[in-house]
Amino acid sequence: MNRKLVMPGLWIGTILVVAVAAPVLGLPDPVKQDIARRLAGPMLGSPLGRDEFGRDVLSRLIWGARTSLAVAFASAFIAAAVGTALGMIGAWKRGWVEWMTVRSMDVVLCFPPILLALLVVTLLGPGAGTLILVLSILYIPGFVRVAYGEVLSMRANDYVEAVRALGAPTSRILLRTVLPNIAGPLLVQVSLCVAAAIVLESGLSFLGLGVVPPSPSWGLMIRGARTTMAQAPWLLLWPCGALTLTILGMNLFCDRLRDVVDPRTTSVRSRPRLIDRLVPGLLPGHDPARDAVLAVDGLTVGIATPRGVVKPVEGVGFHVREGETLAIVGESGSGKSLTATAILGLLPPVAQAIEGTARFAGRDLLSLDEEARRRLRGGELAMVFQDPMSSLNPVYRVGDQLVEAIRAHGSVSPEQARARALELFRKVGIADPDRRLDAFPHEMSGGMRQRVMIAMAIANNPRVLIADEPTTALDVTVQAQILTLLKDLQTDNGMALVFITHSLSVVAEIADRVCVMYAGQVVEDGPVGAVFHQPRHPYTRALLAATPEGDELPTGIGGVVPLPQEFPTGCRFAERCGFAIDTCRAAPVALREVDEGRRARCIRSDEMARLPEAVA
Repeated sequence: MNRKLVMPGLWIGTILVVAVAAPVLGLPDPVKQDIARRLAGPMLGSPLGRDEFGRDVLSRLIWGARTSLAVAFASAFIAAAVGTALGMIGAWKRGWVEWMTVRSMDVVLCFPPILLALLVVTLLGPGAGTLILVLSILYIPGFVRVAYGEVLSMRANDYVEAVRALGAPTSRILLRTVLPNIAGPLLVQVSLCVAAAIVLESGLSFLGLGVVPPSPSWGLMIRGARTTMAQAPWLLLWPCGALTLTILGMNLFCDRLRDVVDPRTTSVRSRPRLIDRLVPGLLPGHDPARDAVLAVDGLTVGIATPRGVVKPVEGVGFHVREGETLAIVGESGSGKSLTATAILGLLPPVAQAIEGTARFAGRDLLSLDEEARRRLRGGELAMVFQDPMSSLNPVYRVGDQLVEAIRAHGSVSPEQARARALELFRKVGIADPDRRLDAFPHEMSGGMRQRVMIAMAIANNPRVLIADEPTTALDVTVQAQILTLLKDLQTDNGMALVFITHSLSVVAEIADRVCVMYAGQVVEDGPVGAVFHQPRHPYTRALLAATPEGDELPTGIGGVVPLPQEFPTGCRFAERCGFAIDTCRAAPVALREVDEGRRARCIRSDEMARLPEAVA
């Protein structure tokens, strides 16, 4: 057990054990009256004295703890279970489900606690059961809001998208990926609710709306002591002291527990394993190569806005054959990553693929339902995301995440999956794989985390691997190692590789063909050598000119990629192009074939061919 939990754990544990063990402690009957010793001080057999009816104070204090703590914990746990479920479902599903699960809680918040208690007590009568019901209803909205806000803030994280890409169902994502990452705030909310419930139970019992006399509770003890404050003030001290110590201990325990279950806040050596085992492009009419394993045609992504549908990706097409590497290049905002996520069905809720096809293994990926896509993602189709730190779940060991990826698409035992994970770690060049399997993401370097992501992506022998800028945040040496690794893996199993990148030098090193994107469109594609030596679109030429070479400073591209809602009518690169003429701005420019196996979206592509070579 982590040292941080020892002191508050013993504190709260002692209170709970004493309360639970009350029947076997040999205490006097907590409801038996002895009027002759009414308001007696501490004495033999009654170390805390007697109350206004001559009942033993220590006995009532311990038996009252059973009642008060039972009501508090029961109501807090019921509220936590119901509220967390509603908040997570509402944040994940959105739309009308959000209104039903989250917005309906605003109605509960409209009722003051005391008035709601009066209403329920009037209908059901006072008692511990009624009190649990009242407190549960009161605390559910708090858990709904905490869970809702936390899920909304993390649902777009790469490691959540990575689990979706692995093909995990929604229930598994919410329980194994999302819930552990929002456990910290929820634990704090539980501590607050338990503390508040103890106080509110005492207050309602004090008002006669809670526990029914003569049953002991701390609230009833305070109520009784109030009438005799002048004669026996110590009677008020004991229940109030018990309340204070319990609330402080509970808050401290949950704060420490939150730190322990979140591996990002402590060293792995001092952390128990509390949660380890819980959880060329294509246009209409252009026939792709018959052996293309993935063929995208006319893909358009739309986002509905008050001003109409915005299309950040429009008419994108490409294909990739088995064993081939297709590189997709372009500036940030060109639509490269959005195209990849559209193919895999991982678009954010506000966006959807509204036109086009993406054919894989004889099926159109864009027309499949979510369950069919889930079976493909992480299996025959896999993706390596850009940032390995945000793509890996920070609260699970990397080995457990890899095992989950393996078992999601096959009926294998945990032992077999772990053996496969070790094999994959060795395959991707991770040193000391036995120890690394039990490491958390934050304990590994950027290059090592990226190797883990690649191991997860190839775990089920995909036919197509989409790598979204997998070397962006890595130094040059590690970049070279990752590129070599991908090439070796591709050679071993013949998978097709779609490599998204900003780096033209990387494209020249690993790609067979290149697809250049700008402002949501493909502007040029073809074999890498031909495109780089004789670009047929000004944007491709500008990208090549902006690439550093030797000691020469590159020539930058003036301006920026326009926003999707500001795309011009004509050529989208015209405002930044030194070759643009009025005709370029007048009407949309089609992507046309300019040479065998090459296409360009430029009306002056023939003139581009007569310019000096861009790359020696």
